[in-house]
Amino acid sequence: MSETPGFDRKMLEALVCPQTQGRLEYDASRQELISHSAHLAYPIRDGIPIMLIDEAREID
Repeated sequence: MSETPGFDRKMLEALVCPQTQGRLEYDASRQELISHSAHLAYPIRDGIPIMLIDEAREID
């Protein structure tokens, strides 16, 4: 079972950033997947990662 309700952390192993194809980091407090190489944070809504560049927010 997942550690955070609604999001299966094992799914993280299969997901990559759609822009860079790089690894993602899970931010449990913000419910986002972070791509440091693209400087983007992809939201997780209702346990589903939204892997669309247009939906991501830019990060520093």
